[in-house]
Amino acid sequence: MSRIDPTARVEDGAVIGESVEIGPFCTVGPHVVLGPNCRLISHVSVTGHTTIGAGCTIYPFAALGGAPQDMGYGNEPTRLEIGEGCTIRESVTMNVGSPKDVGVTRIGARGFFMSYSHVGHDCQVGDDVVFANSATLGGHCKIGDFVYIGGLSAVHQFARIGRQAMIGGLTGIRGDVIPYGFVNGQHGHLEGLNVVGMRRRKFTRERLARVRTFYQELFYGPGLFADRLQRVQSRASDDPAIAEILTFIGADKHRPLCLPEGGANKSA
Repeated sequence: MSRIDPTARVEDGAVIGESVEIGPFCTVGPHVVLGPNCRLISHVSVTGHTTIGAGCTIYPFAALGGAPQDMGYGNEPTRLEIGEGCTIRESVTMNVGSPKDVGVTRIGARGFFMSYSHVGHDCQVGDDVVFANSATLGGHCKIGDFVYIGGLSAVHQFARIGRQAMIGGLTGIRGDVIPYGFVNGQHGHLEGLNVVGMRRRKFTRERLARVRTFYQELFYGPGLFADRLQRVQSRASDDPAIAEILTFIGADKHRPLCLPEGGANKSA
């Protein structure tokens, strides 16, 4: 049986799964689907065409499924989809998609979204991510699995962050971040690889050494970046992580690549 506090407002048409808890002063709109074992602690607003997967816990004053912050939005029935097992802390905001893109904002499973973090319209966010306090995504961003975004960091619209990358606190991301990359600084620049995260994902010392050698050749070798990128293409077979990075760089993109500071990389 679900438990709904008498002060909560659940609109007709909302679908409430088994063993859902809806606490005091929550509002649930008519097009919302709450999966089994979800818990809305109190003062949570879930509106729009929003689907929340099983086992999510949502803390006070989170606002999920609001209209995109896009002046061209005309109240179209776009959607927000949140995967199972997510923890969404106080005052987090996540918007539905817009007709200008796929029309769906997607959040993967087991994400941890700390207070005041924001996911803009049409973002595609992977599994097992961590957004620290006030981490912010502009619209249309693509975030890979196991990404960590530090507190008070902001990601420019249409930017991509590859799988298992780490973004330091107080960092502005204006370009695409390669998988496994570590980015830091007011105007974010690539400082190396997310070695801690790679070790947590069971990378051996040998694998780390191979990827580090590739990274040095690509970003610090002689010549223009385009020439270095061409030279390292043959390294794709050395390790799946190297192949993933090269595929990411070669994919369609709206933003420039985030590069290290200084040196030959300015010619990229």
